[in-house]
Amino acid sequence: MTVKIGILGYGNLGRGIECAVKQNSDMELKAVFTRRPPESLKILTDNVPVYHIDDILNHKDEIDVLILCGGSATDLPAQTPEYAKYFNVVDSFDTHAKIPEHFENVNNSAKEGGKIAVISCGWDPGMFSLNRLYASAILPEGQDYTFWGKGVSQGHSDAIRRIDGVLDAKQYTIPKEDALEAVRSGANPTLTARQKHLRECFVVAEDGADKERIENEIKTMPNYFADYDTVVHFITMEELKKNHSAIAHGGFVIRSGKTGIENQNTHIIEYSLKLDSNPEFTASVIVAYARAAYKMYKEGSVGCKTVFDIPPAYLSYKSSEELRKEML
Repeated sequence: MTVKIGILGYGNLGRGIECAVKQNSDMELKAVFTRRPPESLKILTDNVPVYHIDDILNHKDEIDVLILCGGSATDLPAQTPEYAKYFNVVDSFDTHAKIPEHFENVNNSAKEGGKIAVISCGWDPGMFSLNRLYASAILPEGQDYTFWGKGVSQGHSDAIRRIDGVLDAKQYTIPKEDALEAVRSGANPTLTARQKHLRECFVVAEDGADKERIENEIKTMPNYFADYDTVVHFITMEELKKNHSAIAHGGFVIRSGKTGIENQNTHIIEYSLKLDSNPEFTASVIVAYARAAYKMYKEGSVGCKTVFDIPPAYLSYKSSEELRKEML
């Protein structure tokens, strides 16, 4: 089985997908689609064509799974429902509050087209989501806590870049140490988003842009910054490239729970990630779910799926027999 992959969007995530496909012997990159002039794009893989997005439907029979690499703020809410009519698709939509709405839109389109769509793949939502589910099922008497960072949030950085007058931006999500230690102690504190994280933004504004307006738009942006302590720094493009070019990230999912007839015993489940490259790790998760999407499609499944709906064995290139022998 060789899964033929198409990439829509060739930024950091798209390049990460390209690299991840190279590491999986059962996958082949068939095409890259872009909104830019195709001749202006130099990709890392030889002999793979680059097409303009307007030509994408002409190639739908050549691609088993189309991976959508746009941003969650404006690209994916439109693109995923649109292309799920014609392709099996996978996206990394990460606006948690809008996932139910996104699911319904994509589910309707995928069912209309008889395709599979897997949404919200990555590490959060994605791997962290699975760990929240597993831990809460195992310790029903308890509390979930998720901490992100310190690291660059691609989705939040993209949301800032969409603000009028912003040339570029990086946003760091930073866990508050006192909150993290309280959770690890088993104290089960009740924490607001503001108590758990600080959001620090480094913004390059256009010459003459209203920086006060930009800062206000950032700090009041719903679903991204409004519920957090947010610090905004305006810097030059040179400073951004020199000091903020890395894309590291990570975080923790912790479940603190009790067992025993009187809840006398405390248990802490902690899953952590330390990532040199946020987009490359996210891409690696997406590619595994692209494999799963293809397997499910070949079995006759249609509609929208999340990480909760996909058997873990479908993520692996190994057979069920190999997994039972080597990993169980």
